[in-house]
Amino acid sequence: MTAVTRNDYAVRAIRPDDWERVKQLRLDALRDPVAHLAFLETYEDAASKPDSFWQDRAVGSGVGSTTAQQFIAEAPDGTWAGSVTVLMEEPGTQDWTGNPVERRQGHAVGVFVRPEHRGSGLIGALFTAGLAWAWQRDAERMRLFVHEDNHRAQRAYRRIGFAPSGLVVVFSKDESVNEREFVLERPS
Repeated sequence: MTAVTRNDYAVRAIRPDDWERVKQLRLDALRDPVAHLAFLETYEDAASKPDSFWQDRAVGSGVGSTTAQQFIAEAPDGTWAGSVTVLMEEPGTQDWTGNPVERRQGHAVGVFVRPEHRGSGLIGALFTAGLAWAWQRDAERMRLFVHEDNHRAQRAYRRIGFAPSGLVVVFSKDESVNEREFVLERPS
């Protein structure tokens, strides 16, 4: 398959009425072979959630939200090729790991590009939209966590300007295994 350049994609924020497509893209992402490295959620957990969860999610991260924004890339054939969600984090709060948030920042989560669209520059187009949204909200930096074994994602994030912060988050998805995520960041 020939790689499609990012100029062929339409990148936009989701709308509340996109909830069914948001759900489908997330379920597809959770079926990806590296989903266990990239996401904290399992396919089974996500698939069991009611439609109201997905509707609320699309409202909470859709156009008009000031706390989160999900961006999708639509391929020329109408397929949603990938997405990134940016959460705004405020100083004085805690992130999902319980660590303090020191400054106003965007936190990129839920990054996914369908395998047939990888290598096309799409990740850069998605992050361009996400970064612009965060900078418009006076974020001082953007950060993300990437699993220590997810080397492809680490390379992609470095190519678009993220650098290791030196912080490593240790957590357990299940009580028997500690996993490590590197914290990468990009200043405004």
